[in-house]
Amino acid sequence: MSKQFIDSEFSPGGLLGVLSKREVAHLLDTSQGGLYTLFRNCCLAVLNCGGHTDDSKALLDQHKNFDIRILQQERGIKLQVFNAPADAFVGGEIIQGIREHLAAVVRDILYAADLIQRFDSSNSQDISDMVFHMLRNGGILQAPQDPNLVVCWGGHSISREEYDYSKEVGYYLGLRMLNVCTGCGPGAMKGPMKGANIGRAKQRGGAGRYVGITEPGIIAAESPNPIVNELVILPDIEKRLEAFIRCAHGIIIFPGGAGTMEELLYLLGIMLHPDNSEQPMPIVLTGPASAAEYFAEIDAFIHTTLGARAQKLYQIIIDDPVMVAEIMFNGKNSVRDYRKQHSDAYNFNWMLYIEAEFQQPFLPTHDNMKSLVLDRTQPAHQLAANLRRAFSGIVAGNVKEEGIRAIEQYGVFEIEGEKAITQPLDKLLTRFIKQQRMKLPGTTYNPCYRIKK
Repeated sequence: MSKQFIDSEFSPGGLLGVLSKREVAHLLDTSQGGLYTLFRNCCLAVLNCGGHTDDSKALLDQHKNFDIRILQQERGIKLQVFNAPADAFVGGEIIQGIREHLAAVVRDILYAADLIQRFDSSNSQDISDMVFHMLRNGGILQAPQDPNLVVCWGGHSISREEYDYSKEVGYYLGLRMLNVCTGCGPGAMKGPMKGANIGRAKQRGGAGRYVGITEPGIIAAESPNPIVNELVILPDIEKRLEAFIRCAHGIIIFPGGAGTMEELLYLLGIMLHPDNSEQPMPIVLTGPASAAEYFAEIDAFIHTTLGARAQKLYQIIIDDPVMVAEIMFNGKNSVRDYRKQHSDAYNFNWMLYIEAEFQQPFLPTHDNMKSLVLDRTQPAHQLAANLRRAFSGIVAGNVKEEGIRAIEQYGVFEIEGEKAITQPLDKLLTRFIKQQRMKLPGTTYNPCYRIKK
């Protein structure tokens, strides 16, 4: 049996092979406000690629002795790791894909810290500019002649049948030379990339783009999968979601749990805003035949809470991966024509209007969760923003370190609101639990929330 932990020393390579003394000191600063804890935890998550856990707190607790240092040398820097997961190495050498992901960690943590000093985090335009700069710095904003990036959302905890279906959809995307962007983790985030890789190979289309967009709070629970060849780490979930939607030329949503509902509600809330009514964006909810009931429940929930107009924004396609790929392929033409007509960029949707409610970080404290306004007296896009926050808090309580520790200390989150909203919300979450969508199969799930009925 291989050694469980390993000490090693290696160069991250790329542009980040050289850092200033100030940058090294900033990354290793253990004081309050310093970057070391964030840097260490993100590096551990990347090194844990393939680990079977979706509990950030458990991962960090299991690797309390893990440490990472930066050695400054005349010819560049080296990363020195202690008690690192041995599966990240072969023959004592760091796996190349993991090396690249570690370089992305160094790059994005330093750059985000710099941008936060230069931009006004309370200003909506500055937030969008920050997202743009992070994506550009990460090499994500290439200038394709034709829009071809399909964002795929879905759960990390899905059945084998659902995973195979997501891989099949990816295959038909790859045959059409479409690139794939996901949350970079396992399950429905990995399947489309794996399938697209095979589809492109069949077309002899060369290496495709497999873009992974994550954030520090979730990366330990959803370590970047090995297929991701372009990784970027945004500072928080709100900027991560904005990055997805501004980059996308089409969006596919596979079965998932609370995190997938958070993404869907974010998307619908933005597209429901009157200023975005003319924006073309092909949106498809899809899964195998066994997922038909799942999507019927999602559709019913959207109808009850956000109304018929929200339902018209997406199509539900069951067990037809070819049709899904065709919709994405044809839909990108509408996106291209609209952007060209309005002189907007193909690689970053500047014209999309995103309200501050969707941009400002939501801290899932017990008080904030209890204070959420969940009633139908507000416009549908604002209700979508608050429902998104409710699911964001549940995700935090399920898999994020800070959320898990808050639940352990203060008990479960309490969610209140109009019964016409909270009752279908409770019903939907209960179904997610029964379908094992809240945690990995085989893991006992204790709800981190209580809905007042």
